[in-house]
Amino acid sequence: MGDVLGKKQRVKNADWIHAFEKIEQLVPKEELEQFVYKTIQDIKEKTKNKKAAYAWSGGKDSLVLGDICQQAGITPCVLVICKLEYKPFMEWIEENKPPELSIINTGQDIKWLAAHQNMLFPQDSKIASQWFQIVQHRGQATYYKENGLDMLLLGRRRADGNYVGKGDNIYTNRQGVTRYSPLSDWTHEQILAYIYYYHLKMPPIYNWKNGYLCGTHPWPARQWTGSIENAWSEIYEIDRSIVIEAAQYLQSAKVFLETMNTIANT
Repeated sequence: MGDVLGKKQRVKNADWIHAFEKIEQLVPKEELEQFVYKTIQDIKEKTKNKKAAYAWSGGKDSLVLGDICQQAGITPCVLVICKLEYKPFMEWIEENKPPELSIINTGQDIKWLAAHQNMLFPQDSKIASQWFQIVQHRGQATYYKENGLDMLLLGRRRADGNYVGKGDNIYTNRQGVTRYSPLSDWTHEQILAYIYYYHLKMPPIYNWKNGYLCGTHPWPARQWTGSIENAWSEIYEIDRSIVIEAAQYLQSAKVFLETMNTIANT
C-alpha cells in the first residue's frame, strides 16, 4: 500500500484529488478488505453488550464509518448541525442520510453570528475548534444522554491530528460521554479507497474549492481562505443567497456585495 498524503493540514486539495484518481494503485482492494474486516471485528468486540451509536456528518470519514458500522450491526446515528449550514449540502443530506439518523440543531443562526463575529472564518485552529465544541460536541452530548448510550463511535483519525484516546482508541470526557474511534489508524488513502471500492456517494462539498481541506462545517466556520474577502467570494460561488442574507447583518458581507455590484455595473 502506498501512502502519498501526509497530515491533512499540510496536503493541498489537488493532492487529495490526484490520490483518488490513482487509488487502485495506492490501495489494492484485497489489502483494504483485510483492514475492513479487522475494523469490523474490533467494533463488534468493543461495543458488545453496549448501547452504541455513531456520529455522522456526511463527510468522507463519517461516510466510511457509517458504512462499516452498519456492517458491524450498529445502525443508530446522529448528525449535529446549526442554522448556518450550506443549503446544497443540507439538500444532499436529505437525499442520502442513513435510515436511523437523528438530527440535532444547536440553533446558532445569523443573528448569533452577528453577535460573535470573532467566530467568522477562523484563521487559526483555536477558533476552528470552538466551532466543534459549540456545535458537534454539544449536540453529540445531548444525543448521548437522551438515548442512554454507553458509547458513541466517531470517524476521528490520527492522520488528521485528532485526539482518539490512548491504546484502545476510547476515552470518556468530563461530561461522561464515552467516544470510540475505530478508524483511528486508517490512512487518508484507505478512506479514499473505501469510498471508491464501495461506491459511496460523496456530498457536493468535495467539488467546491478546498473541499477536502474544509470538510463538513457551518459556512462561517470555513477555513483556508486567506482573508474574509476570499471567504465571501468562495461562499458566493457555492450559494450566493447565503451572502445576500448575511449582508443584512455583517458589514464584511455587505461590502463584498457592494464590490460585486460595482464590478457588474462597470
